[in-house]
Amino acid sequence: MDRRTFLTAATASAALTTCRRGLASSSPTPIEALIKESGFCGTVLVTRDKEEMHSGFGPAERNFATPCGRDTRYRIASITKLFTATLIVQLAAEGKLDLDGTIGVYLPQYSGPAKDKSTVRQLLHHTSGIENFDKALTSFKGAESAGMAAYQMPHTSDDLVRLFASGPLVHAPGSTFDYNNADFVILGKMIEVLEGMPFGEVVQRRIAEPLKLQSTGLYPERQIQPKLASTYYRDGDGPIGNDLPVYPENWYAAGGMTSTTSDLLTFSRALFGGQLVPAEWLQRMLTPGLEDYGFGLWIATLDVKGKKHRFAQRPGRIMGANTLLLQFLDDPLNILLLGNTNLADTDRLGFGIARQLLAT
Repeated sequence: MDRRTFLTAATASAALTTCRRGLASSSPTPIEALIKESGFCGTVLVTRDKEEMHSGFGPAERNFATPCGRDTRYRIASITKLFTATLIVQLAAEGKLDLDGTIGVYLPQYSGPAKDKSTVRQLLHHTSGIENFDKALTSFKGAESAGMAAYQMPHTSDDLVRLFASGPLVHAPGSTFDYNNADFVILGKMIEVLEGMPFGEVVQRRIAEPLKLQSTGLYPERQIQPKLASTYYRDGDGPIGNDLPVYPENWYAAGGMTSTTSDLLTFSRALFGGQLVPAEWLQRMLTPGLEDYGFGLWIATLDVKGKKHRFAQRPGRIMGANTLLLQFLDDPLNILLLGNTNLADTDRLGFGIARQLLAT
């Protein structure tokens, strides 16, 4: 995924007309019009200072035409990585983990060749050099015909590390940015070992409970999650249909969590406001490595009318789950898009919304 391709949205300069906790009138605002034109289906939460827009668009469940709402829960895909990175940084700040320690220091049972070569920091930066086990998943048709071994059978976290995150080194550690779910599967297992409990329980104890997040976590497929949106995918020009059958929890610490826009706003404000990690450690998270990637997120600037606006971007995509957490770092602007189809480019839409607001 090339982040730069997501910064090309061109939109008219127009102000967002909002009222707190809703739209000011029944006529579409410029932001609403942009969202509807994009084909986005899901929930949008945009906040700037004391202004807020929070609305659902399209169906959360198509068989019964259940609409998306403010409290709809979604699969957040790789936004999960930002939770994982936050937990790792918490452990490092507490002296329980050294970012420059190798995998084998924290996972002695790890069997891959990266064991004594790739570091925690390199896993966070996606520069571990470990083979990407998703490299064959290049199309929906390919996944449909060949299956997805990592996701269509239930696996424990030990299975995920052993079977899918212990492959050969294809790059020298630290030399190449290669976006790879295996890196965050390994980080998730480190968290489990250091904390002595499953990854999902650590998320609850260290993040969800302190922030009073009511709809955020890593849950098994068999567990009922109230108001969880179904996910849908359209392949090319074909009809939209159900996502392929998978065990979403197999995306684990790399992409297995669910949440709501409200919970993610609380999480984002707490993280970037310095409530979850000490200020000096937050700055380490927000320091770009290769390809503008910090710890679990991209850090770069958006140029609007000649002015540069620094942002933290955490997108997520797993089939129909298409999401974006976009936090501007020098402006009180936060954009959250949680979608349940691939009909819209959520990155393009998010930056399009940002351009409209920052141009005023």
